[in-house]
Amino acid sequence: MHRHILRTCSSRLRQSTRTGGLFNRSNITSTFALWRPITSKVDYESKYAEKLHQRAQETGLSVEELKVKAKEEQAAQTRLKREALTSQPSLTQNTPVSKTATSSATARSSPTTNPRKDSSPVKPLSTILNMPRIMSTPHTADQISALWTAYHVSRSGGTGRGYVCAAAPLDLYKKMESVAQRYPTFVVPVPRVKDPSEPLVQGEERTAYEFYFLQWNFHDVPIIPSGVEDPFATPEGLPTGTNPPTSTILFTPLQEYKLRGSFATPYFILTHYTDFAHTHGTVLLRGEITPATASSGSGVDGRYMLKQEDAQLLSMAVQKFYLWGEHEHGREKEGERLIRCFHETPEDFKWEDLLKYAN
Repeated sequence: MHRHILRTCSSRLRQSTRTGGLFNRSNITSTFALWRPITSKVDYESKYAEKLHQRAQETGLSVEELKVKAKEEQAAQTRLKREALTSQPSLTQNTPVSKTATSSATARSSPTTNPRKDSSPVKPLSTILNMPRIMSTPHTADQISALWTAYHVSRSGGTGRGYVCAAAPLDLYKKMESVAQRYPTFVVPVPRVKDPSEPLVQGEERTAYEFYFLQWNFHDVPIIPSGVEDPFATPEGLPTGTNPPTSTILFTPLQEYKLRGSFATPYFILTHYTDFAHTHGTVLLRGEITPATASSGSGVDGRYMLKQEDAQLLSMAVQKFYLWGEHEHGREKEGERLIRCFHETPEDFKWEDLLKYAN
């Protein structure tokens, strides 16, 4: 059995408070500046006036000409990056779902095979955490994880409602990423337990299941964060290396995906921020539950499309099925077998086996 990497924000906060960690009130107050977005604008022209004049003398240009040239070079780099991104092929893959018997559903047809077009624009990590300040006052991976938890617990009026957060070791994330690159889609069950006070119909079980269709998507590779804010810093003064690409996982009820295909609404979006992968060996996870809208109905408690507990289950299901490890007694684990079967031999995929393993 592998160790769980996902914990709820609230449980980690309670645990850290008991152990006297970074989460006592005075420490949280003093560390808020590390994740508060920076709203003041830096006057780089005044701050680096001496370096501007020095660079102008070296190049034989005036300061104004040097600024115009820098803007042109920046625009050219942005244009080249945009062209490179638009020329990349989509990583979305079509995956058929087999028609197999299930005791919990009467609809047995496969979901539509149209590729999903909905996606979540990834909010840059730099808009949540003060990256230069964190890097200039060195933090350990555990301290960054504590800041990440404190930030999300402070959301929704201090309840953390609507969010799931965690920090995963880089080696575990790479294992999941490797599997996801080959098998980016899957279906996971979420239990729906009937109220004990309600009588059961003949043949009905106390627990039914709702299936969720998940899809991984891979995005840009984030730059390695630095504590150097000097725009004239030489490459020798900046960190080197590469990070894995940022990734997201979209979760949609299978029935809605069958009906709406590429127009289906994701109820839950899990983002893996890899900005600190190279420097700290950690990946930050952020799960966001989609708020309910007037067109989507009342949702859960009139606010969200999914319960907080269900978001936790979906997050842990990713680990359960995508974190492959050593084979047991020379045989592949059941989660690995199910994903391979789902993609490679869908005609042999059985919902009963999925429910048995998920429980």
